[in-house]
Amino acid sequence: MSKFIIQVNGPAYGSSASVNALRFTQAALLSGHQVICVFFYQDGVYNSTELNLPASDEYDVVQQWKILAAKYQVPLVNCVSAALRRGIIAQQDAQENGLSHWNVGQPFIMGGLGELVTGIESADRLICF
Repeated sequence: MSKFIIQVNGPAYGSSASVNALRFTQAALLSGHQVICVFFYQDGVYNSTELNLPASDEYDVVQQWKILAAKYQVPLVNCVSAALRRGIIAQQDAQENGLSHWNVGQPFIMGGLGELVTGIESADRLICF
C-alpha cells in the first residue's frame, strides 16, 4: 500500500479542489493506503475557518474534513504563512500578536513548508488538488 500526502490548494467553497481532495483521501484510506497528512496551502487554508456557515441543505466540506481527521487520525495542517496572509488565525497566533479573536477550529493545526517537505521524504506520493 502507498503512503500519501494530500495538498489542498483550493478553498472550501468556490472551487471543487477541496471536495475532490476529500473524496480522494476517503477512497485512499478505505482502500488501505496511509495518508500521512493533509496539507492546506494557498487558498486551501480557508478550509480551516470556523466561520464557514453553509446552508443546512448544502454539503459541509469543512465538517467532513473534521470527521475524516477524527476517524482516521489524519493530521490536518495549515501552512501558517498562507493562513496568516489570508486572515486565518489560530488561537496561539492570536495570543502571540495581541488579537482578541481567532478562527481556526480543531483539529486543524498550523505548520510550515518544512513539515510538508519532511513529510514528502517519507511519502510515496504527493497528490495536489
